[in-house]
Amino acid sequence: MSRASSHALKRPPVKVPSEPAGATQSGPETDFPELAVAIERGRRRGRGAQSNASGRYEAEARVIFDDGWQSLEELPPFKTTVATDTSRKVITRNDSPDIGFDRSINPYRGCEHGCVYCFARPTHAFLGLSPGLDFESKLFVKPDAPALLEKELAASGYEPRMIAIGTNTDPYQPIERERKIMRGILEVLEKVGHPVGIVTKSALVMRDADILARMAKRNLAKVAISVTTLDPKLARTMEPRASTPAKRLEALQALSKAGIPTTVMVAPVIPALNDSEIERILDAAAHAGVKEAAYVLLRLPLEVRDLFREWLLEHYPDRYRHVFTLIRDMRGGRDYDSQWGTRMKGTGPMAWMIGRRFEIACEKLGLNKRRAKLTTDHFVRPKGGGQQLSLF
Repeated sequence: MSRASSHALKRPPVKVPSEPAGATQSGPETDFPELAVAIERGRRRGRGAQSNASGRYEAEARVIFDDGWQSLEELPPFKTTVATDTSRKVITRNDSPDIGFDRSINPYRGCEHGCVYCFARPTHAFLGLSPGLDFESKLFVKPDAPALLEKELAASGYEPRMIAIGTNTDPYQPIERERKIMRGILEVLEKVGHPVGIVTKSALVMRDADILARMAKRNLAKVAISVTTLDPKLARTMEPRASTPAKRLEALQALSKAGIPTTVMVAPVIPALNDSEIERILDAAAHAGVKEAAYVLLRLPLEVRDLFREWLLEHYPDRYRHVFTLIRDMRGGRDYDSQWGTRMKGTGPMAWMIGRRFEIACEKLGLNKRRAKLTTDHFVRPKGGGQQLSLF
């Protein structure tokens, strides 16, 4: 019996998604047969992905098939389910040379925001689930994360460096409103004086402004908020359950006024879709009090490519081939290049132009003149947490 979702479809080999101009074609469903079995729109309302192909590690997959008994009409819409992640450690390490941190925490696996471009989607394949609709509807929560964190920080060999949170899935996705795991993590970090950097696209981060403001006074916290577009319609289709662009700008303003160092992330930059908004996003963020900015080019690793392609064909079919042509121009002729040092920014004339536009806009707006630096000087190793205490 397969562990794959009962609504999943194993993707067949497909030909190159962007054919040369003038190539003969008979429609998206002929070129890409898996699109003909995308999940019915009513069942995925409010979701980002169009399909639910089983993970790449699954030996088998199940396909929705109408046997003539009208059973497809009885299939329920996708609802968010939550399971417990029983991991015994919460700090994840990495040695990637092109990112500015070596450790991170992800309170949740999967993300209900449903951003179709999310590079974290393929991680659900490790759970025997789909990077498609499963990723945004089958969530895993780490309720013991604060306690596990305190235990790890108490280890005698632990050396403090900034912990990044939100680098994989969003720590302030809707489920956090009830679970409050992120707030518990911040309480631990504040108590021991440990620096933290947060990335989110949710206005829910303002709930924890009290803790973050106290930490910021000691150079222990900074917050980056991703603003992908200022167009609410584009945001709703591309990031269906994330905060609206206006709410994100309000959050940046509120955090800045509270004395918390803030960064606006123009991420991801998608050619021919939102790249024209770079300057306007930076201008809006600067007026909100933001002092730092960064950008990341669209990344399409593994299953994300097919999911993004389906989304484009559904919502912007007229731009589909142009978008992928530009993506390939910035990825050495491929849909994605995972090379360290270039995977975030791309290569080629188009990538250079995007980078230069970003730099010029930041210079005009006075962004990135100074960068907030966090410190480990306040760190005090917690006692207990499984650590044997001295008798003397």
